[in-house]
Amino acid sequence: MGGCSVSTKWCRFNPASTATSHRSPWWQQRNNRADRHNRSVTIIELTSLSDPDGPDLSDYTGLTDVELRKRVEPAQGMYLAESSNVIRRALAAGHRVRSMLMAPRWLDSLADVLCDLDPSIPIYVAAEELLQELTGFHLHRGAIAAMYRPALDDPATLLANLTATQDVTRVAIFEDMVDHTNLGAAFRAAAGLCVDAVFITPSCADPLYRRSVRVSMGAVFQVPWTRFQAWPHPRKIRQRRTRLANAPYSAAEDSAVIAEPGGIQLLREYGFTTAALALDESSVDLGDFERDLPDRLALVFGTEGNGLRPSTIAACDVTVRIPMAAEVDSLNVAAAAAVAFWATRKR
Repeated sequence: MGGCSVSTKWCRFNPASTATSHRSPWWQQRNNRADRHNRSVTIIELTSLSDPDGPDLSDYTGLTDVELRKRVEPAQGMYLAESSNVIRRALAAGHRVRSMLMAPRWLDSLADVLCDLDPSIPIYVAAEELLQELTGFHLHRGAIAAMYRPALDDPATLLANLTATQDVTRVAIFEDMVDHTNLGAAFRAAAGLCVDAVFITPSCADPLYRRSVRVSMGAVFQVPWTRFQAWPHPRKIRQRRTRLANAPYSAAEDSAVIAEPGGIQLLREYGFTTAALALDESSVDLGDFERDLPDRLALVFGTEGNGLRPSTIAACDVTVRIPMAAEVDSLNVAAAAAVAFWATRKR
């Protein structure tokens, strides 16, 4: 990306002072050449969190309250990207910024990112003590950005788009994985070992939760993913019917039960063999399984502790185990995913 000459607008929010305007040193060092465009970046310096006329900072409050953030962020259509590397990867994936928050010392390293943002996007800057008061933790990774949460494709659409544009051979399914650290690590393994897509089940944790994104190092932006609504089997849902005006009422006719395709059924329709990673009497060793891999393979991993549901194991085409030594019966689910992805990689 080329450089740019930036007109910087500073706004101070402090009940005891009026707005001032000055230029940040790194902006001053940029040359105003004909082949560079002028940009105006709105940098809002926060000096107090009690100003009633200050900006809305609700995107950044209560970040240590996991249950609160898990409810608030999807409802508001946003997520948080923490650290300059993760922010860059989110932007590279086409995600849009709502606002950014950082200490002044990080402005230099993110100058190129700020140059490319829409001028209307606020950049909040504050002393590190104030940042900790606002967010609830020490923001030592540089910066945090509130991002617009992209809409997910439904599983059928994602599979159709992938199979139409590339040679899809492997996908992963994470069932009921609730630990954000494990989920982020599993996504990182999927990206690094060339898994074509990831599907998560209805009860699985949010891949865009701050900790998941951070642990994945932004890999969650690199691997196509979506969430099954019916897993593993079809589910019956009641759909309201529209009755004609003045028609006789019948409770039996007022609604209809329709079946929503389950994830296993959908994967089979696209030619995938489903392999459950589980400790089961009928399971085969991963080393034996990898000798004759199917053309399209869906690897299914369960939650921490209990593993896959019995109904999921029964629904899959084959059960696979990772041979273990000594008294250790299994690996952490993220580690198991990495091993399975490596063993079944494209050769």
